Amino acid sequence: MVGIVIVSHSKQLALGVQELAAQMVQGKIPLAVAAGVDDPEHPLGTDAIKVYEAIASVFSDDGVLVLMDLGSALMSAEMALEFLPPEQREKIYLCAAPLVEGAIAAVVAAAAGNNIQQVITEAQGALIAKATQLNLVTSPLSDFSTPTGNTAAIPTQEIRLKITNRLGLHARPAAQFVATASRFKSQIKVQNLTRNTEAVRGDSINQVATLGVRQGHELLITATGTDAQEALRALQGLIINNFGEDDSIIAIPAPREEVTSPTEGELIGIAASSGIAIAPLIYYQSVTIPITEYHIENVEIEWHRLQSAIQIAKQEIASLLSHTSIQIGDAEAAIFDAHLLFLADPVMLEAARQHIVEKRLNAEVAWQAVVDEVAKSYRKLEDAYLQERVDDVVDVGRRVLRILLGSLPTDLHITEPSIIVGTDLSPSDTAKLDPAKVMGICMTSGSATSHSAIIARTLGIPAVVGVAPQVLTLESGTLMAIDGESGKVWVAPPAETLTALEAKRQTWQTAQAEAKAKAHQPAITRDGRRIQIFANIGSIADAKTSVSHGAEGVGLLRTEFLYLEKTKAPTEEEQLEVYQAIAQVLDQRPLIIRTLDVGGDKPLPYLSSLSEETNPFLGVRGIRFCLENPQFLKTQLRAILRASYGNNIKIMWPMIAILTELRAAKAILTEVQAELRAEGIAFDEKMAVGMMIETPAAVAIADQLAQEVDFFSIGTNDLSQYVMAGDRTNPKVATLANALQPAVLRMIQQTVQAAHAANIWVGLCGEVAAETLVAPILLGLGLDELSVNPQAIASLKQAIAHLTISEAQAIASVALQQDSATSVRELVYPIG
Repeated sequence: MVGIVIVSHSKQLALGVQELAAQMVQGKIPLAVAAGVDDPEHPLGTDAIKVYEAIASVFSDDGVLVLMDLGSALMSAEMALEFLPPEQREKIYLCAAPLVEGAIAAVVAAAAGNNIQQVITEAQGALIAKATQLNLVTSPLSDFSTPTGNTAAIPTQEIRLKITNRLGLHARPAAQFVATASRFKSQIKVQNLTRNTEAVRGDSINQVATLGVRQGHELLITATGTDAQEALRALQGLIINNFGEDDSIIAIPAPREEVTSPTEGELIGIAASSGIAIAPLIYYQSVTIPITEYHIENVEIEWHRLQSAIQIAKQEIASLLSHTSIQIGDAEAAIFDAHLLFLADPVMLEAARQHIVEKRLNAEVAWQAVVDEVAKSYRKLEDAYLQERVDDVVDVGRRVLRILLGSLPTDLHITEPSIIVGTDLSPSDTAKLDPAKVMGICMTSGSATSHSAIIARTLGIPAVVGVAPQVLTLESGTLMAIDGESGKVWVAPPAETLTALEAKRQTWQTAQAEAKAKAHQPAITRDGRRIQIFANIGSIADAKTSVSHGAEGVGLLRTEFLYLEKTKAPTEEEQLEVYQAIAQVLDQRPLIIRTLDVGGDKPLPYLSSLSEETNPFLGVRGIRFCLENPQFLKTQLRAILRASYGNNIKIMWPMIAILTELRAAKAILTEVQAELRAEGIAFDEKMAVGMMIETPAAVAIADQLAQEVDFFSIGTNDLSQYVMAGDRTNPKVATLANALQPAVLRMIQQTVQAAHAANIWVGLCGEVAAETLVAPILLGLGLDELSVNPQAIASLKQAIAHLTISEAQAIASVALQQDSATSVRELVYPIG
């Protein structure tokens, strides 16, 4: 990629131009500044050495473009070239383009992958748009249409398949289909033969979803291109394997067997989530986002505005997906995978670009027009289930629109227990609800199978939807009662109704309290072995939930949430505040903080050092990134160490593969500790230091690594995919990345044996720990601690209480001898 350097007499001016240019492309280009001189009284000037250092920092064989303001800036740039070796000097281009406009045009062109000559051309022509707008020149609109390759000579292959999973191509299977189709170069089209639809693009989430594919429908899938056969084979495997779904029925409240006439103050709706709620109502209303239409001149800048907003939206959704996965569950989090695919849908993006280029519409109007069209296509479908996906389209559309307009997220802030009333609740907003404050949900639209209802059920929040609109006229604070099992709602219920509902609620709450009480007891096997049950968390709110669910500590604090939710890396003080707040919630319970683990499936757009990699899971991720960028690690370690004073905090390194990495990380920790001592800042001098076991290499040398740390934590999600050489994000091979594979179980056993030989303890923080029926195998392998999502704690403790270690060891011994993950699962899961 072409590098860019800004040379200016004024450091403030250069930094302003740098910030403006970087925002245009979300920091995806190497951009350096050489500006001002180190003289506080006379800061204006240029320095050839600074220019040389800036060029060196962004040097690329693709070329470096240098933009200057005036006067000595040119001379300093020319002098800087003399310091470079001849082979590099010939790849540096001094450009006469205007500084501000030229920088913007250059970064946009560079980010688009243009070569150095094209970037120079764009920069030098940067004033044309401004001149055109001022009627100084006329410039014909460039042809921004997407070229279509000639595929006439390439044969087309096809397959016909029936869809067998119960709900057909609903959001999650459709997302898997599109993600698989998008991996191949071939043009893939799909047609619903049963409904006699037209063929649509296989890489468009909306076009695939609107085919209305249900169980039993037959599809015709065609592929045209060099890898057509491989593409069809991958899609065929996906469909034959039911998209990884089972045929279990969605647990929704059963419809009432008899319908009685409503009494006074009683309304009838649709039962969406079981439970009784009695509380004052509070209104939830989606804020209307006003859009102003205006004519634009520079279509490229407007298009990049929209692209930037979409990138930020993706970052927000990725953060929400992570939160939902930890707080609610992976199945519910998968809903937001579909949201991400909406934003990557080439049909939507091409339509929006066409509106901008051909109609000269501003990004907000162009985007909303496309969202409205997609929503309309869903509403036209006969299939009620697919019609409900409109909520997801609208949810994603509003998010991008809010970002374009610079509005802040509108979270529902509830201070007292309440029932929220409104027209509808988006999946994004439902996922962020606090069950401790939201007693119930009452909406005038929606259904029991909507994504919002699914999330509400998982959160345990009673919900009734499809209630008469008159509830929207009630005064805020009015006492309301809802029964999510019968679908009834009472406004200002009379005393006898309240008494009956209170009795029903008390019965339910008693059962919940008994389960909660047991959850706060330690997990002890029948023969007296205690297993620590910790929680995996990603926020302060998660910490509170974990404690309320009986967590004995936090086995994994994913610190990525601090980075995902921002447009730049968090400062030391920002991190310190969060770590201290979580430690305070835990009240001396152990808190294991994993250092920054980005890369792989967790990219951070604003970190330019995290460049795109052919195989990011085998690239610069976890500890590798931190060792390449020690300042990030030092800042985080300072915050963790400062928070450790007076708290029970431990630190954990991610993705260690060799001793050198572990020792390098420990050396940086020692360095930071020395700095804090010199500054007189207190920290826990005896803080335990551990590491993740996530690679086969770490398992192979676990005996050596165990001499260097205080504990191990096995991350089975990553360990499984590395042991089995199967990308867990690739639907075609994801089933290989299973922690119940005998090879993975043997890796866990080997790790535990090495750790115990060195007298250190071993935990496990992968998703498999939350499967209660797998608990005997994990205990039998000798694990000392299990860390799971908060909702799984009670059932896991209960499962452990029914076991003895000797029974668990016998089951584990048999599991280790099995020939497949399926055979292992059959040992512990009842058949039928």
